[in-house]
Amino acid sequence: MLFAIICTDRPTGLETRKATREQHLAYLEQHRQHLVQGGPLLDAENRPCGSLLVVDVADRAAAEGFAAADPYAKVDLFESVVIRPFRSVFRDGLRVE
Repeated sequence: MLFAIICTDRPTGLETRKATREQHLAYLEQHRQHLVQGGPLLDAENRPCGSLLVVDVADRAAAEGFAAADPYAKVDLFESVVIRPFRSVFRDGLRVE
C-alpha cells in the first residue's frame, strides 16, 4: 500500500539536515525496495525545508515505523510529520490507474 510521508523541518533545522544527510541517504538506500519517490521540499530560496517520501509498505504501522527510523527523525529535525494513504493515478508521465 502506498503512503505519502510529508515532513516539515523545524525553522532552525537546515544545519541539522546538512549534518545528517549522508545517514538519511544511507537509510533510504537500505530500504530502496519500499521507495516510490522521495526528496526534499524547498522553501522560496530553494533551500531544503522538509521531506516528501512516497513509500510502498504493508500498512500504516509500517509507514509510521519507516518514518520513525529515518535518521532525520532520530535527530528531531522535523517540526511535523504527516502520513497519509496515497493512490497513484499518474507515474512517470503515464496513467497507472
